Formats: sequence, structure tokens, C-alpha cells
Amino acid sequence: MRYSTRIKPISYLKANAAEVLENIREVREPLVITQNGEARAVLQDVESYEATQETLALLKLLALGNQQVAEGKVESFDSVAEELRTALKAGRLSG
Repeated sequence: MRYSTRIKPISYLKANAAEVLENIREVREPLVITQNGEARAVLQDVESYEATQETLALLKLLALGNQQVAEGKVESFDSVAEELRTALKAGRLSG
């Protein structure tokens, strides 16, 4: 995606807010807003924003998992499965 084609000054946003919001919703591409010639904000439709946040959350989980593996904080599948079987038999888990 080329952001260079999706840049507007804040004066444009002020004068055309409804049109800008409709375009962002339809196109689903962010719009960079400038003030005094410098990028100041990015406008994005809600659905894209939510998808981005979900992706970031998954990436954080992956990074945490990688960190735990690097620190040796792992258990084998067999040991976890055995713990679950034992807990089920003891009635500590409902199956």
C-alpha cells in the first residue's frame, strides 16, 4: 500500500469530514493527516483497526511463547496430557 497517495492536510479533513470518513470506510485504507506539512495522525476505518489490534494481540502471544521456549519454560505434550488425565480421574476437571 502506498501511503503517499493517501495524505491530506487537516484543512481538507475539516472541510470534508463526512466525505473523508465515507471514503475511508469504503476503501478500507488509512489516511494520513498532515498539519503544517508534517504527518500528525492516521485515520482508519473501525473494522481495519479492530483487525489490526487482533493481529497485534496474536503477535504478542507468539512473542511471549517464543520467549518462554527460549527460557526453557516448556513441557512435553505427553506430560501435559498425563496431568490432564490425572485431573479428570480425580474429578478436578469436568470432561
